[in-house]
Amino acid sequence: QVHLVESGGGLVQPGGSLRLSCAASGSILGINSMGWYRQAPGKERELVAAIITSGGTTNYADSVKGRFTISRDNAGNTVFLQMNSLKPEDTAVYYCNAEIKVDIYAVRNYWGQGTQVTVSS
Repeated sequence: QVHLVESGGGLVQPGGSLRLSCAASGSILGINSMGWYRQAPGKERELVAAIITSGGTTNYADSVKGRFTISRDNAGNTVFLQMNSLKPEDTAVYYCNAEIKVDIYAVRNYWGQGTQVTVSS
């Protein structure tokens, strides 16, 4: 089994910062990519940022470019999302996602449980 454990959400004022973490553990042969999605009430889940573990290529939603930074630890099993200059429209449940190689034949997609980020004064 594979588990993604998220942490770091909370309440912050507009203009503030938060740092989300997501650690992958379990039967992992390798991790192809990790990323963050978010879902606001009444809206579809959307990609926020993603990172390819081999090479470190990153991808960001236009709405967060220049404000959010995705990174990973040296071992590659933990991904971080540094969120600066937060806006009320960033309020959502943030979900960690990972594409994980569980054996030599299978690559599977996993989701974390979600962490609430609320930006409000």
